[in-house]
Amino acid sequence: MDFKESTFIYILALGIVVFVAGQSMFFLLKAWKQGKKLGITSGTMRNTITQSAIFTIAPAISIVATVITLAYSLGIVLPWLRMLVIGNITYEATAAEAALNAMGGNLSQPVEDKSVFAAAAWVMTIGSAFPLILVPILLKKIQKKIGQAVQMNQKWADVMSAAAFIGLISAFISRAVAGAGDEAVIGDGAGVLSLSALLVSIGLMLILQTVCNKFKVKWLEPFAMPLSMLGAMGAAMLLAQILPESIAFLEWRG
Repeated sequence: MDFKESTFIYILALGIVVFVAGQSMFFLLKAWKQGKKLGITSGTMRNTITQSAIFTIAPAISIVATVITLAYSLGIVLPWLRMLVIGNITYEATAAEAALNAMGGNLSQPVEDKSVFAAAAWVMTIGSAFPLILVPILLKKIQKKIGQAVQMNQKWADVMSAAAFIGLISAFISRAVAGAGDEAVIGDGAGVLSLSALLVSIGLMLILQTVCNKFKVKWLEPFAMPLSMLGAMGAAMLLAQILPESIAFLEWRG
């Protein structure tokens, strides 16, 4: 049996799932009781719970896309478990790729070495654990500093925030357009498929945003990004099947 999906890994994951679900149920019941004390009607609270559950559908689609992205290399259990607790595709994929590259591997090929798998798991987990420790300690001070900066110059604060986000996205775009990879691994470097996935995702996002704005389809807004991600993945898979191999897997690798 593959060690990435062994019985031990499933038992470990199940234990964490039970703990997280139990924690969520505990706070849900506490919130319900507190709502009763405040005089909030059961109907109002049920409606709030229903709306919250519906709101989680869009992020869940992104989580599925992340699990699919990482599953080929790391197996299904670790990515699923990481995204179940805390994490997102921006961090998890970057952390896993960095760990695997440092150990001589990458996300384009299955991990066969237990030490490499453990290294990726530790990097992904420890990196996500730091915010849980630092935020309660430093958040108040950070918010105070940010508040002072905003009061001094609102436009500059907006520019800095936008620049940080654009820089993060640019790192992923550059990988798709001019990323270097291992020449021994097909699909590891920038090429026709990576560029096609990028263009399809941009196109789908623009179309969905136009539909949301023009036709006032508010419920579609949270689904725009995950649908674009899945559409790009589907397009890459389709092109890999219908294009000649010499074109589909053409890579320039940066």
